[in-house]
Amino acid sequence: MAIASHSNMPEPQIQWQVQPPTPIPQWFLEAVRAYTPASEGVYAAQLLWQRGIQESQQLAGFLNPDYYQPASPFEFGQEMKWAMQRLKQAFNEGEKVAIWGDFDADGITATSVLWEGLGQFLPQHQQLIYYIPNRLSESHGLNCRGIDKLALWGTKLIVTCDTGSTNLSEIDYAQQLGIDVIVTDHHTLPEERPNVISIINPRYFAETHPLFHLSGVAVAYKLLEALYLTLPNIPQQPLEALLDLVAIGLIADLVQLSGDCRYLAQRGIEQLQQQPKTRSRPGIARLLELCKREGNRPTDISFGLGPRINAVSRIHGDASFGVELLTSKDEQRCEQLALETELANVRRKSLQKDVTQQVKNKLDQLDLSTTSVIVLEDSQWATGVLGLVAGQIAQEYGRPTILLSTEGERNFLDTKTISQNLSPTSLPLARGSARSVNNIDLYELVKSQAHLLHRFGGHPFAAGLSLPIDNIPLFTEAINQQLRQQSAANCKLGIPVIEANLIVKVAQLGKELFRELKLLEPCGMGNSVPKLLIQNCWFENISNRNTKDFKGQKVQYIKTEFEIWDDSNTVGFPGLWWGHYRDEIPQGRCSCIVELDYNNYKKHSEVRIVVVQPANEIYSVNNLAQFNWILDWRGENGERGRGGDGENGLQPIAATTTNSHPQSASGETNNPLPSPGNPLTIHQCPTSWDELQVWSRRAIQGEHQLAIAYPPPKLLSAQEIWQQLVGIAKFLSRTGQSATLEQLQTKLDLSDRTLHLGLQALSHLGFQVKHLDWAIEISWHPPLETPDTHEATVNNTTQAFKTTVEEEQFLRQYFYQVSLSTIQGIVSQQLNDY
Repeated sequence: MAIASHSNMPEPQIQWQVQPPTPIPQWFLEAVRAYTPASEGVYAAQLLWQRGIQESQQLAGFLNPDYYQPASPFEFGQEMKWAMQRLKQAFNEGEKVAIWGDFDADGITATSVLWEGLGQFLPQHQQLIYYIPNRLSESHGLNCRGIDKLALWGTKLIVTCDTGSTNLSEIDYAQQLGIDVIVTDHHTLPEERPNVISIINPRYFAETHPLFHLSGVAVAYKLLEALYLTLPNIPQQPLEALLDLVAIGLIADLVQLSGDCRYLAQRGIEQLQQQPKTRSRPGIARLLELCKREGNRPTDISFGLGPRINAVSRIHGDASFGVELLTSKDEQRCEQLALETELANVRRKSLQKDVTQQVKNKLDQLDLSTTSVIVLEDSQWATGVLGLVAGQIAQEYGRPTILLSTEGERNFLDTKTISQNLSPTSLPLARGSARSVNNIDLYELVKSQAHLLHRFGGHPFAAGLSLPIDNIPLFTEAINQQLRQQSAANCKLGIPVIEANLIVKVAQLGKELFRELKLLEPCGMGNSVPKLLIQNCWFENISNRNTKDFKGQKVQYIKTEFEIWDDSNTVGFPGLWWGHYRDEIPQGRCSCIVELDYNNYKKHSEVRIVVVQPANEIYSVNNLAQFNWILDWRGENGERGRGGDGENGLQPIAATTTNSHPQSASGETNNPLPSPGNPLTIHQCPTSWDELQVWSRRAIQGEHQLAIAYPPPKLLSAQEIWQQLVGIAKFLSRTGQSATLEQLQTKLDLSDRTLHLGLQALSHLGFQVKHLDWAIEISWHPPLETPDTHEATVNNTTQAFKTTVEEEQFLRQYFYQVSLSTIQGIVSQQLNDY
């Protein structure tokens, strides 16, 4: 279903889509039900199957980390062996080692993991230190001034984490100073291998490899895992004690949580949820208290810990105390650092809101019809929040977004980091962040304009960059032209697409559904939080207020609270809409897409609005979804209004019109479309959504409602149907009679395609099938093949027929049982796309 969104802002329309449900094998449904004792498991099974979890062993490893076999760190091959040799040398010779980290949550946790892990082998502060660049003055990656500081301390080896892959000139500079480099990173690789001792980067793997999507902290963990295996008798702390830090970085960095990423996140959350009790990491325990979370949900990281850790560098620039916050055992010191972190997050929220509004004000003056890539700059924007705002704008406007700060001061840069075409003297630079949308490779897009840039780095979905202020107009024009020329520009730029995974009623919301959907956690890229479409609903008890900080003071960041209602229930269900005012919620009947969550603070389930749409703004075809225009008459014999059990027979769809207007599946009288026609009735079960679409279009064109009235599927096995077909062939051969294809399809409950396969199998068995105008004649003619060849041919063609029968029986059963609300939603979407 596609729906258009309208507001006072000149934002593009938002297209809604409903993910079509697919038939689920019974064995799979039963396997999922073993994990959902309080519910049927149908929704979880549907989502898991759609997301490619379709094998028994794969399902077990996805849902339970005990059944997953993680990859060895030595799958990094010779690079990991070289890293181990160099670290052993540092250990044996007492060399000084520096960890070079990054200032975001992934980088801070990666630095913390190496600080604790390498600290088991090298004395902290004496032989091991860490260095984290200042977000506001140094940006991401290695830089020569920082390397100079480490050289003065006597560093002989730098181990990077979450950075370093493309810092070729800085790596060469370190080597000139006698410093070796081991790079651990997950960002885009350079065209040539950097001149380092070792580079541990999962992007060297194929995309299907279980290690490919590792974030920076996970790569750092794999390095330590290899070191623990290489020098097993030295560390006193178990390696697994670091997994809570790994989970924070993985989830906060928004990497795809599949393979080892999912496994590490699952194990890490198991540890993280113990923090409120054990307080083994008092800084994390205090942060959880401040954000009123328990650490048992991925959202406790993505909406709690992650934003707070990131806020430190966004506001202060220097994030080095974040490592102390995560690793210190000093309760008093951690209390102080946690409060500073919370204050930074409060300021970040307010600043982000202000910059977002300023960006939208600028967009009011921009001709979006000629804009493929949004590029905006301002001298007052704080660089620390530009990535957050760019991500929000990219999603709302359906375009890659680049936001730049041109703060008045000139940027004095190390001459060794300046591109050859730029002056080595002070340069007025703009710095900012870029975020992608619609699967556009943003890194390659920015890279195409490298000649206009000072520095850039990142991955396909996000990038950071700096460029001379004078180059901004040329850069803006060139990058827009580049995207328009790419074949990828065929995607719907400017039309954000939001896909709902399931169609539900308000009555279905609650703990049971929440626990069932929780099976998919931890969610992230590639396994998104399930989005639920609720149709024909409305809102009551709406209120909004500014959020408050830990001191009870108001923060200029709005959230709206409400109850959502529909006709399925006698009570409303609580919900939130972050960053929106109460008057933005439409009056009257609506459709909305929500995410179901659990509020640990209030101890109840609640929904969070993703997008909401007034009923009167839905496209005309989609407006059908607001009416019960499809009537559910399945199981006429005392079972009207719901699907039945049993396996499917196969028949082509037939339809008639009738004067009856029975009740809908819910027992309520249907709201007919405003038309004089009678319902068009489908008597025989379909095998695809396309078949339903054909009859839906016929109903609309004839101004009819559509009634689905097919009976329960038959219980004959494929072997029994084959035996019936052979029996009919013998009868027709013996009597010399003919039969129409329609008669055979009706008798055997077969589709035209399946019957054709059956007739082919009969011809190999020894029957001659002669096609007349509208009928067939069958006669017996002994086969000419040798016995062995004949038997093999008959077995193959017969098995192909039986397999096709089983597939269509399965589909018949599915279309007999699928809910009416799902049929309405999917058919409406198909009609809109058509």
